[in-house]
Amino acid sequence: MPKVVSRSAISTSADAKPTASAAASLRVYYCICGEFVLVIDKSLAAFPQRQTDNAYIIRCQDNETGKAVAFKLNANPVAPILVQRPGGHERQYGFTCPRCSLLVAYQSTPPPVKSAPYLYILKGALTLAQGQVPRDAFEDSQVEQESSTT
Repeated sequence: MPKVVSRSAISTSADAKPTASAAASLRVYYCICGEFVLVIDKSLAAFPQRQTDNAYIIRCQDNETGKAVAFKLNANPVAPILVQRPGGHERQYGFTCPRCSLLVAYQSTPPPVKSAPYLYILKGALTLAQGQVPRDAFEDSQVEQESSTT
């Protein structure tokens, strides 16, 4: 008599109807180097931007003006920096890509992530297409072509 190894059933969801949770797809953002950095339910373009540095503002804590956004940030904390702003100074606690150490986000309180009311994602630091530089990465800088004359 043959030996029975297992009696497991195989099922597939290829023919299943999509559910409401499947319709609310998550967006995965990558660093310029290709490392996964952020998972969030909305496009970064849908979030407001700071006037000082055009960083995307992600609400981390509930308050009277709205609910917190659910997201996962895969980044390493770095030492805080002091940035001079009009009217004073701002202390920023940054987060860098775990692979290439590019600064991708910051908040106003010491780590962990979500300990501050808001997290700021730097414009041009993340992309939806893995391994591609985002369009707005070099938006503010001017690239000058040097012409060689002999």
